[in-house]
Amino acid sequence: MLKTGLELKQQQRLSPLQIQTIKLIQMPIQELEQKVRAELESNPVLDDEPAPDSDSDTKDVSIDAIKEDGDIPAYRLKVNNWGKDPRPEYNTFSVREGFTQSLQRQLGFRDLTPHQREVASFIIGSLDDDGYLRRDIETLVDDLAFRANIETDEAEVEAMLKVIQDFEPVGVGARDLRECLLLQLANMKQTPEVKTAVRIVSDCFQDFTNKHFQKICAKLSISEEELKAAFAKIVKLNPAPGGQTDDAYEEQSRQIVPDFILDEHDGVLDFTMPRFNVPEIRVNKKYADLLLESKGSSERARKEAAAFVKQKLDSAKWFVEALKQRQNTLSKTMRAILDYQHDYFVDGDESNLRPMVLKDIAEMTGFDISTISRVVNSKFIETHFGIFPLKYFFSEGMENREGEEVSTRELKKVLQECIDAEDKKKPLTDEQLVAEMSKRGYKVARRTIAKYRGMLGIPLARWRKEI
Repeated sequence: MLKTGLELKQQQRLSPLQIQTIKLIQMPIQELEQKVRAELESNPVLDDEPAPDSDSDTKDVSIDAIKEDGDIPAYRLKVNNWGKDPRPEYNTFSVREGFTQSLQRQLGFRDLTPHQREVASFIIGSLDDDGYLRRDIETLVDDLAFRANIETDEAEVEAMLKVIQDFEPVGVGARDLRECLLLQLANMKQTPEVKTAVRIVSDCFQDFTNKHFQKICAKLSISEEELKAAFAKIVKLNPAPGGQTDDAYEEQSRQIVPDFILDEHDGVLDFTMPRFNVPEIRVNKKYADLLLESKGSSERARKEAAAFVKQKLDSAKWFVEALKQRQNTLSKTMRAILDYQHDYFVDGDESNLRPMVLKDIAEMTGFDISTISRVVNSKFIETHFGIFPLKYFFSEGMENREGEEVSTRELKKVLQECIDAEDKKKPLTDEQLVAEMSKRGYKVARRTIAKYRGMLGIPLARWRKEI
C-alpha cells in the first residue's frame, strides 16, 4: 500500500550579507586581514588606499552616471569609508593557543573542499569543553542547514568527524568515553599490552568500568598479569582530551593581535579596536574605461559591461557593509562585557570576576546567543594586567552557603583541593565529593561534580585508585 502526503518543513534562509557577516564576526583579526587581502585581489572595485580628498566621503558610485559622462572626475569613482583618524599601529603578542583555535588550525592543513571545510569547522564548534561530541549526527545535519545555511548529509558529517578525530590531542571528537579511549589506544605503538587494552575497552568496557577483573580474564582468556599490564596502559589515557588545560589552552605559542585594547582612567573604562585596512569602494580605471569604450558599441554590449561592473560593485558593497556590521557587533559586545565585569577590569583582581554566561551579554546587547558566541571565540583584549581571550570572562555561577555567587573557577579550584587531599587508596566518589564540597561551604549536585571533574581531566574514583 502506497502512502502519499505532503511534508511542510520550515527552514530559515540567510541572505548573502548575513552569511558573510556571520563568517567575518567569528574571524580573529589576523584571519580577517587575510580575508580582506583576498577580497582586494579578487575584486578590483575594492582598494586599500584611503581617498585623497575630503569631497569623496559623501559620494557614491552611480553606474548610470558613468555610462553617460564622457570624462569621469576622480571623486565620482570612489566611496570613502575612512574617518579622519590615521591608521594606528598595533603590536603582536605571543600567547597560548586555544583548544578550538588549535583544531581549526589543524583543519587548515587538510586537503578538503571549501564545503567540507565548512562542515568540519561547524563540528569543531559543536564540541564540548572536554573535547567530546555529544550531539547526534542527525541533529548536526539539521543545525548546519538551519544555523549556517550549509546543506550536507549524515555521511559527509561522519566523514568530517573522522578527520577531526585524527587531530591532536588524540581522542578529540569522541562521542563517548569508550570511543575516546579506543582512539588513543589506536594511536599508540601496538605492543601486546596495548592490543590487550584495546580488547578490554572494545569487548569488556562495562566490566572494566565496574572493575570486574575476573570476568574480563575469563572472557578474554588472559592472565592476571596480562590484565594488570593492559590496565596500566588504560589508566594513563586522557578521559577529557579537550579539558586537559585550563579554559582549553594549549602550550603551543602563536602570535596574535588583540582585537581590543582596554583604557582605564580613575575607574572609567573604555577600549579601542586596532584598525585593519577597511578597503575603499571605487571603480577601477580598467572597468571605467570598459564602460566608456562600450558607448560606441551595441546596446547589448553596453548593458553587459554595465551589469558586469555593477556585479563587482554590489559584491564590494556587501563586503564592506559586512565589515561595518562586524565592527559594530564586536564593539557593542565588548562594551557590555566591560560594563558587566567593571570591577574586575579596574585592577584585574580575579575575586571581582562575576559569574557571567553568554545569555547575560545577549540580553544586554540584543544579539542572539549564537552571535555572542561567535564574537567571543578567538578574540583577545589587551589590558594593563595581561592579555586575555574574551572566553576567559565567561563562566557559570552558583551560590555558596552564604548565598553569595561564586564562579566556576572557584568551584574547580576547591574541587581540585579536595581530590589532592584524598586517600589515593580510597579515592573519593562523586557522592563523597559532594559532601566534601558542602563541608567547605559549596552546595553542588553530583552531576556538577562529574562535569567539573571531567573539565579538569580527573578520572572517576575507581580510576584514581592506586594499587
